[in-house]
Amino acid sequence: MQHKKTHMHIPLIFVVILTLVLSVLSVTDLEWEDRISINRGFSLFFYGLVFFTVLYYALNNLLLRTTSGQRFMKTYKLTVADVYDINNKQVSAVQALFCCITGMTSCTYSCTRDMLRTSHYISEAYAWFGAAYFFYDIWSMYKVHNVKILQVSMNGDVKRSGVKFFSYLQTHAIIVGHHIFIGGFGFLVITYLRGGLGDCFFGFVYLMEASTPFVSLRGILSKIGMKSSNLYVINGLVMLTTFFVCRVAMFPCVIYLYARSVDLDYISAIHSLPNGCKISILILLLPQIYWFLLMVKGASQVLKGKVTKKKTLKNVH
Repeated sequence: MQHKKTHMHIPLIFVVILTLVLSVLSVTDLEWEDRISINRGFSLFFYGLVFFTVLYYALNNLLLRTTSGQRFMKTYKLTVADVYDINNKQVSAVQALFCCITGMTSCTYSCTRDMLRTSHYISEAYAWFGAAYFFYDIWSMYKVHNVKILQVSMNGDVKRSGVKFFSYLQTHAIIVGHHIFIGGFGFLVITYLRGGLGDCFFGFVYLMEASTPFVSLRGILSKIGMKSSNLYVINGLVMLTTFFVCRVAMFPCVIYLYARSVDLDYISAIHSLPNGCKISILILLLPQIYWFLLMVKGASQVLKGKVTKKKTLKNVH
């Protein structure tokens, strides 16, 4: 696939910055503990949808339609499908960064006051803005999947047309369902179902995304052929540590904070939680433990391979 060199990334980057500025300006008149109205929320959702979608287009344009971008592709032997996938991961990392900023703000404000009842407007504001990401990402994953099929078709003997969007939704029901659940139900929990309670704890939930930039970087390093580099190993170890702290160890720590706030011992505090809350914690925690064990297994294999390679080279010399 050949792409003409254009400078579309300049107006696209302008739109990205503009939507981000408008999002911030739309909440500057709020007091710290104000709630987000429906009208303001839909505005934030619209800004988020434009921001993530246009950011993805801008990144694709930078790599596919600029001289420096095409030079980068040539250096690392990247296909168009690789570019789409890499930029999908970059947008994911940006979203994770926003989540961390939201989480740190919520925890800093709410956890130092009444942990159960104090709320900062940023939790609800980013719930609206960030919900758009999950719907954008369904479309973005479809674009990555579609270009891979078109690329295989162009390189092979059998010519295939692209997959229609609704066909993609049907064949990737699990990941699509996951995105709709997080973007829909997760959004409702933070904005309405929690009744303004537990903002401190939802701040920690936002901080679960702290490992995502390292997960994205691992995928990008793999795409550009740096899977055997020291940077890949270091990033993997940082990813593993961050994942454990923010997605596994975080849960018992939050329960400990809750126990202190209600003046109960640890076990009694767990028993005092509503059943719905305990089930939600299990639903969130169990997959994290499973993924962490998979990461540990993968990291041990990489480190074992590095050690074996060093021993082989040492014996040769």
